[in-house]
Amino acid sequence: MISLAGRDILHAWGKFVFTGVGLGLLIGVTLSMAGIYRGMVDDAEVLLDNSGADLWAVQKDTLGPYAEPSTLADDLYRGILTLPGVARAANVTYLTMQVRPVAPNQAASNQTSDPAGDEAARERRAMIVGVVPGGFGEPGQPPFLVAGRHLTRGHYEAVADVTTGFRLGEQVRIRRNLYTIVGLTRRAVSSGGDPMVYIPLKDAQEAQFLKDNDAIIAQRRRTAANPVFNRPGQPEVLDAVLAAQTQSSSVNAILVRLEPGADADEVAADIRRWKHLTVYTRAEMNEILQAKLIATSARQIFMFLVILSVVSAAIVAFIIYTLTLGKIREIAVLKLIGTRNRTIAGMILQQAVGLGVIGFVVGKTVATLWAPIFPKYVLLLPGDAARGFLVVVIICVLASLVAIRAALRVDPAEAIGG
Repeated sequence: MISLAGRDILHAWGKFVFTGVGLGLLIGVTLSMAGIYRGMVDDAEVLLDNSGADLWAVQKDTLGPYAEPSTLADDLYRGILTLPGVARAANVTYLTMQVRPVAPNQAASNQTSDPAGDEAARERRAMIVGVVPGGFGEPGQPPFLVAGRHLTRGHYEAVADVTTGFRLGEQVRIRRNLYTIVGLTRRAVSSGGDPMVYIPLKDAQEAQFLKDNDAIIAQRRRTAANPVFNRPGQPEVLDAVLAAQTQSSSVNAILVRLEPGADADEVAADIRRWKHLTVYTRAEMNEILQAKLIATSARQIFMFLVILSVVSAAIVAFIIYTLTLGKIREIAVLKLIGTRNRTIAGMILQQAVGLGVIGFVVGKTVATLWAPIFPKYVLLLPGDAARGFLVVVIICVLASLVAIRAALRVDPAEAIGG
């Protein structure tokens, strides 16, 4: 039976191989779709790992800081530090925006016009993370660097993920200020896969919360014209309001690291009770990221996988059926000389499975080769590959049933009457 199927494949090996390659490209797309989903899940987990937090304290009744906007006063972390079980607490801000490198001549002249050429081409969408400078170990800081150093100064330094394409010593513009890249990290991404750029917290607060000069002037005029604040004989009221409008004293979340042996649920309950904030544990934040942020994308990818599987099954069925119809006379001769139906069915089944094996090898190879080119992170797991191979074999077996049915209905008399 094996020799019979092998001889038939060798007889038309060109058609068989090229068909397998075409099927392999389709399987490669299927494996890549599964890898994209795995990459999205891994991005969410890496985001939580990079924060270095055990608890996330956010604005009450919000899912922030990754799923919803969250705004907190930047002095609340001091109260959290006094609670039992809390080892460290640090403010953090998150802001997604376009970031571009600045040419040396623009940096020297502090130009703010739109760049051209290489700088414009290297513009990247990134998540700007405001962290407390202090080096490794502080909540929010990147867990490791591949080059350079951590943030140590309070202003105008940045650590960027290598996928931004920024280089050590290069300057980038964020809002109105220039930042020098002092360190590079790897796999520091948002839940959407955008690379992160870490800057000092004070600078990040200014970038996110401080209004531009024109907006501040307009707001001051409106406030000064409001009789509620501009009280005769009490200029200090207006001065206090105007000062508050120009300050950027808010953050998006407080990252909390627990002492060894501390119970996360108990500490979270204390923060909720005494500080009136919403607090999430690692498991709860992971559930938010996967159930709220990537759930829709996961369903879309699942639908694509189902469609691609159906298309693959249809292609295999059509190919094997066509190959079988082209051998009607040969099959009739086999029946005439007494070949059992089981042997004929086995030959067709082996050809279908062989086609699937060739397709899977080609698909796994091309998926591995083009995965690094994708703008999204593609994570190809061995377990997914094994499950994919099993699915391919099952699809080929089911697809061969149509051709087997047609072969078994062949009349041996056709070998004589043909």
